[in-house]
Amino acid sequence: MSIKRALVSVSDKQGIVDFCRELSALGVEIISTGGTSTLLAKEGVPVIGISDVTGFPEIMDGRVKTLHPAVHSGLLAVRDNEEHTRQMTELGLGYIDLVVVNLYPFAETIAKPDVSYEEAIENIDIGGPTMLRSAAKNHAFVSVVVDAADYANVLEEVRAGGDTTLETRKRLAAKVFRHTAAYDALIADYLANVTGEPLPERYTVTYEKIQDLRYGENPHQKAAFYRKPLAAQDTLTAAEQLHGKELSYNNINDANAALQIVKEFEEPAVVAVKHMNPCGVGVGTSVYEAYQKAYNADPTSIFGGIVAANRIIDADTANLLKDIFLEIILAPGFTEEALEILTKKKNIRLLKIGNLSAAAARKSSFVVTSIEGGMVVQESDVHSVNADELQVVTDRKPTEEELKQLLFGWKVVKHVKSNAIVLAADDMTVGVGAGQMNRVGAAKIAIEQAGEKAKGSILASDAFFPMGDTLEMAAKAGITAVIQPGGSIKDEESIKVANEYGIAMVFTGVRHFKH
Repeated sequence: MSIKRALVSVSDKQGIVDFCRELSALGVEIISTGGTSTLLAKEGVPVIGISDVTGFPEIMDGRVKTLHPAVHSGLLAVRDNEEHTRQMTELGLGYIDLVVVNLYPFAETIAKPDVSYEEAIENIDIGGPTMLRSAAKNHAFVSVVVDAADYANVLEEVRAGGDTTLETRKRLAAKVFRHTAAYDALIADYLANVTGEPLPERYTVTYEKIQDLRYGENPHQKAAFYRKPLAAQDTLTAAEQLHGKELSYNNINDANAALQIVKEFEEPAVVAVKHMNPCGVGVGTSVYEAYQKAYNADPTSIFGGIVAANRIIDADTANLLKDIFLEIILAPGFTEEALEILTKKKNIRLLKIGNLSAAAARKSSFVVTSIEGGMVVQESDVHSVNADELQVVTDRKPTEEELKQLLFGWKVVKHVKSNAIVLAADDMTVGVGAGQMNRVGAAKIAIEQAGEKAKGSILASDAFFPMGDTLEMAAKAGITAVIQPGGSIKDEESIKVANEYGIAMVFTGVRHFKH
């Protein structure tokens, strides 16, 4: 067998002229459609119009052109099947040995902020996926190319032997079915959102690989980094790495955790994360002051951690950052002086990512978590509270400063693994208790970490207190105010303890479990 006829129809025409010119020089007959045919003819590449093959004009603004037996019989005929061969001969049909197709730019179309529904629908390709699937199904005999990155390899094999190898055709066919599956998944997702069905009976998602990772959570686990098409620019998948080693699996998870926390704040903020939990969070009048607070919150745990800032890193802040070992610094940007300082550290990863604002954090999306044999999907937790929404349940109301710190602590505890307790004072965390099996255990860790800093601090809890014992601990540590969801059948017990010790306590009416 050898490749004698190719059908070419591409929306992305990068490299197609040179590819087809090479095919033509190798004796391959080129059949093409619409704009692709026009381009090839203009560039002097011999080309046969699709209507000359089908004997039927392209109609309905090109909606119907390749959906024809003369095309699909040439793609689907099994070459060593005598009955198929007889029918092809009797009907005067010709085989198609190579298909080169890429699809209408649906993703690029719906990415436009002003795209209309009608425009999106018009950019759903029908003939292209059909040709791709026909050719891929019959890959025993037909080569199919959907990615310009494969042009060179196909040409090399055709030059060498007149055809591609079966191994190559299998690989190309597999890529085609991945491609069409992803294309259809994106359309399904778009229409589900348009029709208000974000959690439909079948949940189809698609992601594109950014890079292979050296390994996963541990060295014996394989891993890769993928992004969702049309991912927002304030996500980690849109980050630009300016310096340092490749990201690891754990780096990516930790950086994402830091990113979600820092986007909670409008004012200059810095977050330090270890193992997907914050070890220090600080806000200030500048990124320099915010970093000092985040560092002083837990100078031990920040070592080897991830730091995220929602302001550009300047030289003064960079001089502080360089003094300890950090895996990643993530920020909206770095001044030239800051880059000069930080890039002297060979391995530190510097990530630039835009739009790190609280408004960005409040955009609703869906979170997919895999489990063995399936997955669970939920809306992202974008809930926030303001002072007017808080319910004061104790005799003493929080002071203005306490209220400020309570709201700060609530933004942080939302991102701490449950059971979670956060202590805060002076616009910084002073104690974090994360991931404990009971709330008293989480409070004990946070209070022990805070030490003397617990006196005069506030306490934020991701969920209600099932009894008054956490309040007893808080009172003994000198904590003056508490923020929690409320809703326990024993709320009155906690309120009574708080009143006994003069602690101001507010309910949010919303919990923030994070598993």
